[in-house]
Amino acid sequence: MSNTFRALLVSKTETGQSAAITEMDESQLTAGDVTVRISHSSLNYKDGLAVTGKGPIIRQFPMIPGVDFAGTVTHSESARFKVGEPVLLQGWGVGEGHHGGFAQMARVKSDWLIPVPKGWSAEEAMAVGVAGFTAMRCVIALEEQGVMPAGGEVLVTGAAGGVGSVSVLLLAKLGYKVVASTRRMEEEPFLKSLGATSVISAAELNTPVKALAKARWAAAIDSVGSTTLANILSQIMPEGSVAACGLAQGMDLPTSVAPFILRGVRLIGINSVTTPNPLREKAWARLSIDLDRAKLGSLTTKVALSDIQRYAEDIVAGKVRGRIVVDVNR
Repeated sequence: MSNTFRALLVSKTETGQSAAITEMDESQLTAGDVTVRISHSSLNYKDGLAVTGKGPIIRQFPMIPGVDFAGTVTHSESARFKVGEPVLLQGWGVGEGHHGGFAQMARVKSDWLIPVPKGWSAEEAMAVGVAGFTAMRCVIALEEQGVMPAGGEVLVTGAAGGVGSVSVLLLAKLGYKVVASTRRMEEEPFLKSLGATSVISAAELNTPVKALAKARWAAAIDSVGSTTLANILSQIMPEGSVAACGLAQGMDLPTSVAPFILRGVRLIGINSVTTPNPLREKAWARLSIDLDRAKLGSLTTKVALSDIQRYAEDIVAGKVRGRIVVDVNR
């Protein structure tokens, strides 16, 4: 007899879509060789778009959103994982075309899973979640381009959000001088508590774009895209680098080749959806060393499965600070 479980299910309607907490049966799960009893997930910007329908994230209906989760294996047809093993998943199209983490159970491909790192709880793993994982990949990318703390200030956009707040935390611990950009200047004390040396208004980066502007930053981590990213590129110091991982402002990039061919600026794209597992494990190994877990707790809000719809509206509206962990059993 199949197990039943609770899930946030998004269904197609005549006017768009609707989401509701639903009792489901294990037989309704999508295909995979490992079944996981989920304990925690997290709410990310992409999840907010999926739940609210304000972005074309979900590719088939009905769908359980949630691009990441952590839990325990309950059934495995894979030699890689045993029953009872703690695992986590981030990306791979889960919550878009394959039932995701906003549920008490999931069935997925074993290739999409990695073990929860030793010493981490499922809740802590989801406090990092796909946002923190993305932030770590951005930091590693900048390091691989030779960006060093002595080279100058590093800009982080969307700094009060999930990727941004963890990026500030990581860079500060590694000794970088971090300039945090945010639309919400009331978050300045919070961002400085994470280690930002200064905070600027996002409006400074949302102005008409010049081919080249005054060089200000040695490097940047950007989760905004569009005009903001174009302005950042025009203001990066010669031979500097930008790790781009988001498009909260838009997918367009109204720039020119000038920053690249006249200053040698490097633009590095960060894909956290289909990252090969060796790179995932490398990022988690670094997170285990470089992330201040006490401060991670200070930027994390814990919510129940039934709270997701309210917080989804808030995260799309840019009202969420830091990370949101979802306890799916609450």
